[in-house]
Amino acid sequence: MEFNHPYLPVTKETEEKMLSSIGKTSLDDLFNNIPSEFRLKRALKLPNTHSEIEVTRRLRELAEKNTPANTGRVFLGAGVGLHYIPAVVSTLSGRSEFLTSYTSYQPEISQGMLQTLFEYQSMMAELLDIEVVNSSMYDMATALGEAAKMTTRVVKRRMKFLVPKTANPIHVQALHTYTEPIGIEVESIEYDSKTGLMSLSDLESKLDDTVAGVYVENPSYLGFIENQVDKISKIVHDAGALFVVGVNILSLGVLRPPGDYGADIVIGEGHILGSPVTYGGPLLGVFGCINNMKIIRQMPGRLVGLTRTSEEPYERGFVLTLSPREQHIRREKATSNICSNQAMAAVTAAIYLSSMGPSGIRKVSESITYRANYAAKKLDEIKGIAAPAIGNSIWNEFVVRFENGVSAETVHRELLTRNLHGGKILTNEFPRLGESMLFSVTEIHTKSTIDELKEAVDEILSSGGAQR
Repeated sequence: MEFNHPYLPVTKETEEKMLSSIGKTSLDDLFNNIPSEFRLKRALKLPNTHSEIEVTRRLRELAEKNTPANTGRVFLGAGVGLHYIPAVVSTLSGRSEFLTSYTSYQPEISQGMLQTLFEYQSMMAELLDIEVVNSSMYDMATALGEAAKMTTRVVKRRMKFLVPKTANPIHVQALHTYTEPIGIEVESIEYDSKTGLMSLSDLESKLDDTVAGVYVENPSYLGFIENQVDKISKIVHDAGALFVVGVNILSLGVLRPPGDYGADIVIGEGHILGSPVTYGGPLLGVFGCINNMKIIRQMPGRLVGLTRTSEEPYERGFVLTLSPREQHIRREKATSNICSNQAMAAVTAAIYLSSMGPSGIRKVSESITYRANYAAKKLDEIKGIAAPAIGNSIWNEFVVRFENGVSAETVHRELLTRNLHGGKILTNEFPRLGESMLFSVTEIHTKSTIDELKEAVDEILSSGGAQR
């Protein structure tokens, strides 16, 4: 009797019919273009079948070899930080109504997903204090590239974009990928080596009638808070350029929103709103702009709009609007080639924001502020350390410089032996900072773990980085 595999429903009879329809007699005929010497001549060394309980036990044994990152003992961030995810967020975002509703090209059958994305846009706009937010980009890096291109479309005949030298190097790499093929010149603005603040004199010297936009990160990649944003905004606008601001969304629980200090375009990383830090994603590019049709019509990605019937009883309807992408009727005039947005991550962010509410966001942001500043203070007490090594005010990330001859790489290795993971090593990215790390502290880090980190670093430096 022929064995029919429960998970492979193709029978021998079906297989023969399929082969016959394409003029083949055996499965081997499908691979006759692969030379014989490269084909496996033996059976695969697969283990015997196991019961479910045996497989589960083995997988658990393998999983226990890993060290989870959400224990509060990892201080790695650099813009992608570890945060607590309320159980309700993963529970609701994992419902089939969201998981299977990938995209919304047919509004008549996609009202639920469109409404959810509309709510995401609305809550994000309120947080950013900006009028229009799209239903997301791939990540903050690509959002920066799209923002630079957008400024040149809005401010005609200008093909230069200015960024601070303290900007996230990975984001700047993505920016160049987006701008170089179309001839946009990216130029860096100097900064004060102690405060990290943008050099206003250098900014003014580079602002001319070729500059379409100026970018500022607040908080910056290096953690310090740029407190000159009002002055920068005025300088940029007086020069006829657009002001682009990159933000950490959770910092807005305590910091002024970019719309409050005149940002024309706002970008951010939204994965911290309920999405886990896994192997490279999923990330979520936040993208918004002011209520100016000249600017809105140049916005990349997708925008969900709300309308209603003209007579009572009023009925609401949601639809994709102002989306001149390559898949739509204005293909040759598409503002971007973003073929799909991060809908699942945007839905997750909407659930996170609605679950936390304004007071919850503020409490999380305040909690992060206290913990990060406490960690910087404790590390700064160690002889041979400067923390923060750049900037006076920080929110959740800060630079730590090792000044006693011990390398950041040595500190990193020694922390790992103590089941602690330090910050991102900056020595190669920012040589001016010396042997340094970028530490990230969030609401998952406890006082006791921060104290343990301080003791461990003190011990490592006191021993000159020698192995225990």
